[in-house]
Amino acid sequence: MGDIVIILILIVIVGVAVMGTVKRVRHGSACCGEHDAAPKKVRVSDHNKNNYPYAYEIEVDGMHCSNCTRRVENAFNKQDGYWAKADLADRKVTLMSKGEVREEVCTHIISDAGYTMLNMRNIKNQEEI
Repeated sequence: MGDIVIILILIVIVGVAVMGTVKRVRHGSACCGEHDAAPKKVRVSDHNKNNYPYAYEIEVDGMHCSNCTRRVENAFNKQDGYWAKADLADRKVTLMSKGEVREEVCTHIISDAGYTMLNMRNIKNQEEI
């Protein structure tokens, strides 16, 4: 009787391990579901760069995949008066805004998205964007 219980427990453990392996093969094991469907992109309503006189470059910690960059962009783009573009390679976000932006506001937006703001600097020349 004791052997049967041990065998059943081992079968359950092996079954769970196989299911986990199958899930990782199908969907990947990225930090935040890189192989899952990307979050829907939030688009800004105003696409005229001339309406965004302020520009900032923000270093963000924790962006590891394209889904991470999409989440950070969406966090800003759903706010009125912001237009963000995240760069995964540099781990930076270029933020254009219609008004001046306080560092605390950006820290809060990025934190709510699940990431950490490291540094923020004002970009003088918007032609770089």
